[in-house]
Amino acid sequence: MNTSNKVWYITGASKGMGLSLVKNLLAQGHRVVATSRKLAALKVEIDPIFQDVFLPVEVNLNDEYSIARSFEKAIEKFGKIDVVVNNAGFGTGGALEELSTEEIASSFDVNLFAVIRVIQKALPYLRAQQSGHIINISSIAGFAPGTGWSVYAAAKFAVSGLSEALANDLKPLGIHVTSVSPGWFRTNFATAESIVYSEKQMNEYNYLREYHGKFNAMHGTQLGNPERVADVLVKLVESKTPPVNFFMGSDAYQRAIDKIKTLSEQITTWKSLSGSTDF
Repeated sequence: MNTSNKVWYITGASKGMGLSLVKNLLAQGHRVVATSRKLAALKVEIDPIFQDVFLPVEVNLNDEYSIARSFEKAIEKFGKIDVVVNNAGFGTGGALEELSTEEIASSFDVNLFAVIRVIQKALPYLRAQQSGHIINISSIAGFAPGTGWSVYAAAKFAVSGLSEALANDLKPLGIHVTSVSPGWFRTNFATAESIVYSEKQMNEYNYLREYHGKFNAMHGTQLGNPERVADVLVKLVESKTPPVNFFMGSDAYQRAIDKIKTLSEQITTWKSLSGSTDF
């Protein structure tokens, strides 16, 4: 398969892992459609030498028409879409009791519903091609959640669950789906630029601030190298049998293994009660 002939559509491409992915894919010879709400910031980051293989598009991920138009522009320029990467997202910290309805809705709008909107608008093109790969960037928190991130974890659990279900639904159409769950990467995700904490702070949940503080302190020391993400995603796309779930980073891998071990033990411990509901 000629990887240089791939057309990638990437959301949340103006910073962090998304921007790194765009730059490295372009350097490898791919064609990239990069979406962002801050188009000027995205354009200034990309070398003009890539103008023939790079399409920056301003997109509001809460607006179905805006998303649909971005795919139309992509098809107009490149004629197809091979890989859709739902990368846009942000962290939401705080106890469930502290978070307002608006804060919860905002988290789900970007972390989950935007993913759904993008996939819905991409599918007509992928179905017509009878090919394509949808990569949804979830999080290790969507499989093995930490403390103090209940709503964020819930949204990412939903992304992973959606991906698994879609993988079943779309396989007969020749479309692959992979949920990628990263660990901690050395991007701006641990800063105020990508993390929102509940405006309401309850004394009863002050112990959560310790966990949030540790997370913030990780900035600049995370184990994951964002410059290596493009190589990993390319290998997933090139695979004839790509995984439905992929844990990216040794820290994510270990957390997943630990979670599976704990889950397996719990299932076994409660096996008798599980079977007690049978006729």
